Amino acid sequence: MTASDDPAPAAAPAPPSCRNCGVALLGPHCHACGQPVKGLMRPLGSVFGDLLDSVFDFDARILRTLRPLFTRPGFLTLEYLAGRQVRYVTPFRLFFFLAVLAFFVARLTVQVNTTTTGLDAADPILQATSVQEVERLRDARLQELEAARKQMQGTPAALGMAGIATAEQAVREAASARIRKLQRAAPAAPASGTGAGTDAGTGAAPQATPAAPPAASGDGGLMINGERWDAAQHPIAIGWLPGFANHWLNEQAHRASDNIARLKNDPGAFKDAVLSAIPSTLFVLVPVFALLLKLAYLFQRRLYMEHLIVALHSHAFLCLSLLLMLLAHVPAETFAPEGSWLNGVFDWIEGLLLLWMPVYLLLMQKRVYAQGWPMTLLKFGVLGGVYSVLLACAVSAAAMIGLVSM
Repeated sequence: MTASDDPAPAAAPAPPSCRNCGVALLGPHCHACGQPVKGLMRPLGSVFGDLLDSVFDFDARILRTLRPLFTRPGFLTLEYLAGRQVRYVTPFRLFFFLAVLAFFVARLTVQVNTTTTGLDAADPILQATSVQEVERLRDARLQELEAARKQMQGTPAALGMAGIATAEQAVREAASARIRKLQRAAPAAPASGTGAGTDAGTGAAPQATPAAPPAASGDGGLMINGERWDAAQHPIAIGWLPGFANHWLNEQAHRASDNIARLKNDPGAFKDAVLSAIPSTLFVLVPVFALLLKLAYLFQRRLYMEHLIVALHSHAFLCLSLLLMLLAHVPAETFAPEGSWLNGVFDWIEGLLLLWMPVYLLLMQKRVYAQGWPMTLLKFGVLGGVYSVLLACAVSAAAMIGLVSM
C-alpha cells in the first residue's frame, strides 16, 4: 500500500459560533459582541441560580465573606485593596444584601406598644385645675419619654420608637386641649373677695383671659413650634425659599398631619414606613462617611474609592450586627420569660454585640490606615461624633419621610 492510499485525517469539528454575530466562540461569552452562550431557554432552577448569583453573589463567596466581616476587623477591606477580590462578595452587594435583610427582619420582629398612643380620662394632665399645673405635668411627661428614647438608642428597641413619638404627640395634644378648656372657663369664675363679675378694689368687670386659637379639624395634627399646623392660619412659610418650595412643604405637612391622626389606631404603619425609609438614608450616608474618611486621612493620598470600600464594609458590618441582635431578640421574647436565666443569657448576647460594634470599627480603622494609636483614637472620636450627628439627622429625615409616605 502506497502513501497515496493512506486515509485522509478527519477534519476537526468547527467551533461553535455566536448566535448573534456568527464569530467563533472561545469561552462562555462571545469575545466580539459579549453575548453569553447561555440563553434564557433552559430549566427555571438554573435561571434562578444565576439571578441569585448576579444580584447577591449568593454562593460559596457569601460564606467566605460573612465570617471575616464579623470576626476580623479590616480583613476584607485589606484583601479587596490588595486585589484579592473575586473570592469574596463585592462590598456594595454585601452592604445592599445585609441592609435589605436586616430591616426586613426588623419590620417583622419589632413591635410597637399600642398602649402608649393616648391618655385615658383619669390621667393627671386631664385632671389638672390650672394652666401652670398642666404645663408642669406635660413637661415632666415629655422628659420621661425623652429619657426612654435615649435608653433605647443603640438597641433593637430603637427601631420601634414610633410609640414614643406617638405618645409625645398625645401628651402635647391632651395638654393643649386641657389648657384651652381651662382658659375658656376662666372668665366665668368669680374674682376672689368681691362679687361675681367684678374686680377687687375697682368694681370693674374682670379682664377675660385670651382664648387659645381654635384647633385644626380632626383629632390629630402636626405640631410646629408648639402650634398645630394649619394651611390657612399656621402654614409653613420660610422667607428665603421660593414659593413653590413652601407650597411643596405645606403639601407634605398636610399629608403628615393627616397621618398623625392614623397613628392612634395604627402606630405600626409609622414603624413600617420608617424602617422602609432607613435603608435609603444609609445609602446616602455611605458616600458621606467615605468623604469624612478622605478628609481625616488627606495626607495619606488615598483614592476616594479606597475610603468608599472602608465605608461600605463598615456599614455592612453594622447591618450584620443589627441583624444578629434582632435574631437574638426574637427567642428572648418568645421562649425566655422576663426575669428568667435564659432571658438573661440573651440580654448578655445583645449587650456583647452592642459592645463589639465600636470596638470592631476602631480596630478596623487602625488596621486599614495603619496609624499610631493616639491619632487613631483622636480621629475615631471626631469621626464618630460627626457621624452620630449625621445619623441622627438621617433617622429624623427617615421618620419624616415615613410619616409622609405611610
